[in-house]
Amino acid sequence: MTTAIDTRRHDIDALRVIAFGLLILYHVGMVFVHDWGFHIKSPHQWTWLQWPMVGVNRWRMELIFLLSGLALGLSRSADRPGRLIGRRSRMLLVPLVFGMLAVVPIQAWVEASANGAFDAGFAAFLLRYWQLRPWPAGEFAGAEFGITWNHLWYLAYLWAYTMALVPLLALARRLRTPIAAVHSAPPRTLAGGLLLLAPVGWLLFALNVLEPRYGDTKTLVDDWAQHAMYFPVFLFGFWLARRPAAWRRVVELRRVSLSVALSGLTLYMGLRVAGRVLDPAGIAALPDWNWTLISDSAHALYAWSALLAILGFGAVSLNRPFRWLPYANRAVYPWYILHQSLVVPLAWLLIPLALPGALEASILLLGTIAGCALLHHFVILRARLLWPLFGVNAPARRSISARPYTQPAGENAAISAATDGPRYG
Repeated sequence: MTTAIDTRRHDIDALRVIAFGLLILYHVGMVFVHDWGFHIKSPHQWTWLQWPMVGVNRWRMELIFLLSGLALGLSRSADRPGRLIGRRSRMLLVPLVFGMLAVVPIQAWVEASANGAFDAGFAAFLLRYWQLRPWPAGEFAGAEFGITWNHLWYLAYLWAYTMALVPLLALARRLRTPIAAVHSAPPRTLAGGLLLLAPVGWLLFALNVLEPRYGDTKTLVDDWAQHAMYFPVFLFGFWLARRPAAWRRVVELRRVSLSVALSGLTLYMGLRVAGRVLDPAGIAALPDWNWTLISDSAHALYAWSALLAILGFGAVSLNRPFRWLPYANRAVYPWYILHQSLVVPLAWLLIPLALPGALEASILLLGTIAGCALLHHFVILRARLLWPLFGVNAPARRSISARPYTQPAGENAAISAATDGPRYG
């Protein structure tokens, strides 16, 4: 029996919502985590908060770039490189420029005020900021450039990665090679090994060789270590998007991936604990091994296996048309643009109140969520002129397969269909 089915990848939509929700929670945590720099810090700073945040930090941005590659691979615009340039530039650069000029400045003003580097009001700061002239270094993050993108750096990186992909798509189109072409699959054991281990070697190289040399600049042009981590997972997501056999293998390996991820996390965290609890004599008594390399290897193994496990379990559990998902999916981009420009000034207002730490953190989190929800629902969605500035698309229509599709048996059926994936800004 054949039936036409909804081919939208709901799991990618759902994972996108979850990933950006986690990003908001992470940035709220940055106000309170001990010994980690941020635009504003509460006097309530907790060392214990480092542990869950380290656990998430090792794959959170890689997940977002992976989902971005998946979404692009599932979109029709990936088949038209010329159209892709225009659409992606409109969807990424317009909100980026608007955000840098109109959304991010409140963060810079609060940071400069908290540092004691600027004592005038926000209007005066904004007039100076819009001159795009360099500020004295240290007034706020990015002051030396005259303008900052703060948390919106992701949009610039995603645009650059997309533009780097366009020539490859154009070449494939010229050679009449469909981007969804599936080549001869390697044996299952080899395929599983390649999926689980091959990317770990590259990630280890980026962590152990490139990151100590180039650091984490977030300036795009010289951020080579981060590019080495983010761009390959973006390309992997794009490659994976239209390859049902590879998707099936990811799903089949999800429990193995989770086990490997937990093993890597245990080793990585164990080394961090040892580095804190052992005194110099205890550290000197350890075998003369390259502990940095061991730690970076555990980090790489954990991060990549966690990504595969998230994709695999997501495909099984989340690929269904949840009623809340279309609205939440449209809200992701505006919430992402807005959230940190709520977190920073709200924290600045709360800190002088000297509230108990748990109460301050709860109010900051709930206030950020409420602010994003109210601005998105009652301002952005009701003013169509604001839509391009916040990357808001028209409501997506249900995507239906144009030809009959035979439903395969088993839990992997949903990921085997050719897809027209989620719109992504």
